[in-house]
Amino acid sequence: MKTQILEMKNIDKYFTGVHALKNVDFNLFEGEIHALVGENGAGKSTLMKVLVGIYPKDSGQIHYLDHLFNPRDSKYALEMGIGIIHQELNMMDHLTVAQNIFISREPTKRGGLLLDKREQYRQTEELFKRLNMNIDPSEQVGRLTVGKQQMVEIARAVSHRLRVLILDEPTAALTDIEISELFAIMRDLASRGVGMIHISHRLEEIHQITNRVTVLRDGELVGTEKTSEVTKQQIINMMVGRVIYEQPKAKSAVPPDAPVVLRVNKLNAGKLVRDVSFTLRRGEILGFSGLIGAGRTETARALFGADEIQSGTIEVKGVRSQIRSPQDAVKKGIGYLSEDRKRYGLAVNLNIKDNAVMASYDQFQQGLFVNAKRVRDITQKYIDMLNIKTPSLDQLLFNLSGGNQQKVVVAKWLIRNSDILIFDEPTRGIDVGAKSEIYTLMNELTREGKSIIMISSELPEILRMSDRIIVMCEGRITGELNIEEATQEAIMERATMGRQVVLAGS
Repeated sequence: MKTQILEMKNIDKYFTGVHALKNVDFNLFEGEIHALVGENGAGKSTLMKVLVGIYPKDSGQIHYLDHLFNPRDSKYALEMGIGIIHQELNMMDHLTVAQNIFISREPTKRGGLLLDKREQYRQTEELFKRLNMNIDPSEQVGRLTVGKQQMVEIARAVSHRLRVLILDEPTAALTDIEISELFAIMRDLASRGVGMIHISHRLEEIHQITNRVTVLRDGELVGTEKTSEVTKQQIINMMVGRVIYEQPKAKSAVPPDAPVVLRVNKLNAGKLVRDVSFTLRRGEILGFSGLIGAGRTETARALFGADEIQSGTIEVKGVRSQIRSPQDAVKKGIGYLSEDRKRYGLAVNLNIKDNAVMASYDQFQQGLFVNAKRVRDITQKYIDMLNIKTPSLDQLLFNLSGGNQQKVVVAKWLIRNSDILIFDEPTRGIDVGAKSEIYTLMNELTREGKSIIMISSELPEILRMSDRIIVMCEGRITGELNIEEATQEAIMERATMGRQVVLAGS
């Protein structure tokens, strides 16, 4: 019988107008990988932030290694052996990998007067060797892929003498090969007695890597089960309290003579957009699929004017258009929901109201002033329509869950009334219930005549939502599939054209 190393009992947490955690119990054994799941806003991240001292609990007790535990902050928790990997990366891009890993605890020489850079690199190499990570310690972090940056975050946490490691959506930005490598690392840590709490919306991962699963809903504990004794559908039912069906789209609803609203011809931008040509029809969801580095996001950024176009043409509703900036794109009726919503889609230190009308202030101006009542009324309309969970429209964005933040970005472009919407990874980091709501919304928008370009790394999502699918590899379009003929195998065959794919373990 394994030893219990952590127990949280009757944890309560209040925010202004919100009872975020309601008498929640949770425990963890040494060497266990314990899944923590629930819809966005269920309280998963809040519970973990209470554990590491980011939020003070309002009531309840935490026992860690048989002692009462009251963390002052996350630094104290880490010193005591509890580390957390947040969903949002927390790296210093201008520093090297080794510098990031040993920040504030650098090895020194000559009595602590000088930094021992050689020893710092040696320790980093030793750490990577133990974790089977192939990363150069001298590389600047800002030059790494998002996936590699995530691996550095994990290595930094593991470099402390951990007993508990919390991973909040650690695989959201990783390739399948990197996920396989991460799981190998997690299994190795578990074999050494480290207990892990794995927060993930990818339910297929739960059965691959975890021993038990705890489900939260609306801040309350629904239950804890052995992973081997519960199905994916049962977990979903516990999470949302209703049945969610995910079936591929059988047939396109877009008539073949629907007017073309966007025509792109031989578009070139940077190294990852090469001679890209396609059309988008009124009422269509055009899926863009491909592996990481295929050029999908770069194509979207070029269309939106965020990246410079070197050559090629863009026609919007039959009119050739010069799009040199996002402002040009917005004027042409194009809205862009970035895959990195916090960096490019939101101002997290502002409230919901200001974020929702950010792209549409000109519509609410009366002379020199903004009609505050109209702003509040339109924001409330979309809060209700999109079921955004918030105590008020004056709530600051950083207090919302990831799924609700994503809905605010959607609201921003709906208020702007954009006719062409680019959804880049629209459900990344969002639970199955919120995903279903986003899918329903997208289908409603297309029925109203809006057109959507949807970039997604999830093949089931591509097959469920798309009327037609564009596949990219290394900056070029390598295939176009009607939904009736599309399969995961057909997409992957085109997504790997021109590149060698090495499977993990081969």
